[in-house]
Amino acid sequence: MANRGLLPPSFGLTGFARRDWTEDHFKEFVKENVEAHCRTPFKDSTWKQLADGIRFVQGTFDDPKAFERLSDTVAELDRDRGTRGNHAFYMSVPPRAFPQVSRQLADCGLAKSTEGAWRRVIIEKPFGHDLASAKELDRVVSEVFDPSSVFRIDHYLGKETVQNMLALRFANAMYEPIWNSNYVDHVQITMAEDIGVAGRAGYYDGIGAARDVIQNHLLQLMALTAMEEPVSFSAADLTAEKTKVLSAVRLPKDLAAHTARGQYAAGWQGSHEVVGYLDEKGIDPASITETYAAIRLDVDTRRWAGVPFYLRTGKRLGKRVTEIAVVFKRAPHLPFESTATKELGKNAIVIRVQPDEGVTMRFGSKVPGGTSMEVRDVSMDFGYGRSFTESSPEAYERLILDVLLGDPPLFPTTREVELSWQILDPIEEFWSTLGQPQPYRSGTWGPEEAVEMLARDGHRWRMP
Repeated sequence: MANRGLLPPSFGLTGFARRDWTEDHFKEFVKENVEAHCRTPFKDSTWKQLADGIRFVQGTFDDPKAFERLSDTVAELDRDRGTRGNHAFYMSVPPRAFPQVSRQLADCGLAKSTEGAWRRVIIEKPFGHDLASAKELDRVVSEVFDPSSVFRIDHYLGKETVQNMLALRFANAMYEPIWNSNYVDHVQITMAEDIGVAGRAGYYDGIGAARDVIQNHLLQLMALTAMEEPVSFSAADLTAEKTKVLSAVRLPKDLAAHTARGQYAAGWQGSHEVVGYLDEKGIDPASITETYAAIRLDVDTRRWAGVPFYLRTGKRLGKRVTEIAVVFKRAPHLPFESTATKELGKNAIVIRVQPDEGVTMRFGSKVPGGTSMEVRDVSMDFGYGRSFTESSPEAYERLILDVLLGDPPLFPTTREVELSWQILDPIEEFWSTLGQPQPYRSGTWGPEEAVEMLARDGHRWRMP
């Protein structure tokens, strides 16, 4: 951001951690990572400007004196760098520490801004582990910070492809007329990971795939896919339309038939043999935490009546991919012999969120040559990397800049968080009565019951 002229010369960055580091050690740590990962050429002049504003405060969350040192440090930045009391606090901390850190910031006077300045706080997911805890977290944080100053960061909403969905739908006349139950057969939203829990065992066990991904990322993608056209792209208007979708979500009556969960077992990930979830370091051998979750939801609106939305996520699946597939109904009449169209599937628009950002359209085309009319599926593809010379900014780059600007359209509101927990809580409660999730081999696409879930509706999962 500094390289592109998006940060003021007075910008300051203060690290706070229990590590026994000096300020120089922290600066060197930042520099190493900037050099390794920046997407614009590293410039010494830009780095020197940034480094002059970097500080480090050592301390623990339960130490009031450490927060007093933090207060003194940012006051020094205000005086020497001219930051004028404008502070954003990024709580990249365990969720259980949100209330404690919030109160410490309040006690040392950092939570409230002086006249003409602002204070903002960024909170990472998960926003609670159910509806009750989400409300309690919101209550505690709102006691310290003004609700309009709380930014719940969901990095998926900062991805270019997710934002492009709004352009795809509302800037093009060819899509919106068919974006409804008259033409759409069903929608599949997938976030698949090819990694296991890695070093996150302490966080992940007891949370699971549904709370970790469906409650935030996938329900937000679903809301953007299904919402009506907003009056504008302001935060209030976007939120109003997303909230309508989440309010209209209906759970299936038979949760056993229309939800599925699994737990990865040992297998092969590419050329590497990997262990199962229960054998991962730090995981309870008797854990019933799911690493795969799939659910069917319906949206009770005129636009989407009768169109099922299938959401799935999992670890140790066939490949890393996040996509939204809008699958259309078959043509009502095909004037071909059945043999001519046996390889013809359903038309689809597939929005690839990651890693190969873009949009694919799948449709039927005549096979060249031959004396008969033979039709099969072909794809038309748009990729960001091929169509634009500038690489897409990282999602966090865009979102952190929005926080500094005070621009909240891409951040979930309290109401959206509460509605998402209202959707997920009954499913989690049902799953808690079932015992062990169904195992699936690492490197595959999940448990058999997830395949059966779609088969009952006459569908099958896309293989990305």
